[in-house]
Amino acid sequence: MRRPILLVLLLALLTAGCSGAAGPGAQSPSGDRWRPGPGTAWQWQLSGRLDTSVDVPVYDIDGFDHSRATVAGLHRDGRKVICYLSTGAWEDFRPDADDFPPSVIGRGNGWEGERWLDIRRTDVLEPLMAERFDMCRDKGFDAVEPDNMDGYRNRTGFPLTAADQLRYNRLIARLAHERGLAVGLKNDLDQIPELVGDFDFAVNEQCAQYGECDALTPFVEAGKAVFHVEYELPTSRFCADSRRLRLSSLLKTYELDAWRRPC
Repeated sequence: MRRPILLVLLLALLTAGCSGAAGPGAQSPSGDRWRPGPGTAWQWQLSGRLDTSVDVPVYDIDGFDHSRATVAGLHRDGRKVICYLSTGAWEDFRPDADDFPPSVIGRGNGWEGERWLDIRRTDVLEPLMAERFDMCRDKGFDAVEPDNMDGYRNRTGFPLTAADQLRYNRLIARLAHERGLAVGLKNDLDQIPELVGDFDFAVNEQCAQYGECDALTPFVEAGKAVFHVEYELPTSRFCADSRRLRLSSLLKTYELDAWRRPC
């Protein structure tokens, strides 16, 4: 039986209202995911006991090392929380390390226990990364920071091309968006013009030291945050440019512990 049109509209509005009554840690629909803007302050901590007292609206923390309760606590303090994961390198210390076949594991990437992945093998890597993104979603994270997203520019042990990297990075963005998560492009400066539309923010290391920060302008012009760190330069050497470019810049140690010096 056909319902009167006004009744149909009323039921639709009531249904939408109920579905929108999610708690602070719930994920938004993919069309309403978090989108941080230029200049958003942040804290990036991947080692040591988590210091939750830093008065900033965004925390970027390790997705494996922290629980749903930790994420919920940060949400209660009014923070958005980014889930750090490595998507381009294998790490021997992760609980899913044995799920990666030797055929996709390449050369070391310079960090102990880490090796580049053969990102051409999406048949193997897509389900593994999907499980990791499920973990981020289920813990209540708002976004993902996928690391090691520029293997094609490194000696990985595989003949990776720029096209391989674009294809894989877009796959990573899609996996995040399908789960209602925002996603950041980590480094990979040369491919920003092609990828800025696929990602919700950028994360960069040492663009000031290497004179590359202007390459991040497309994100800022698109109204998207650029979360940036330097390790070796004093703030006097990069903060003025960071403010001009509207980057969210920090001085951090390589250990990425709680210490920070913001611009």
